[in-house]
Amino acid sequence: MNFGSAVPTVEVTDLKDDDFLLDVREDDEWQAGHAEGALHIPISEFVARYGELTEAAPQDARVHVICRSGGRSAQVAMYLVQQGIDAVNVDGGMQVWAAVGRPVVNDEGRPGFVL
Repeated sequence: MNFGSAVPTVEVTDLKDDDFLLDVREDDEWQAGHAEGALHIPISEFVARYGELTEAAPQDARVHVICRSGGRSAQVAMYLVQQGIDAVNVDGGMQVWAAVGRPVVNDEGRPGFVL
């Protein structure tokens, strides 16, 4: 099976509040602001920490992968699809997430921002 360059994507506006979200941005980006309830595994550590995803994700749940603008998350989503996981890239990433008014919080749970 050849996926080519086509990564399954989803629009931020189509996400539901209980969708499982994986944030693959680096620590400084995460600390500035992230989606509440998201799982954070930086792309630079992703392969080594892959087990954290399989433990945290609900059984058979779709994994929605997000980064700042969609580039890094597309790479991780493709990797997950190749592992047999139902994964999609969140188009436009956290920039679009914030732009459409979705909540962004910092590590203290206060309003955050997207780096």
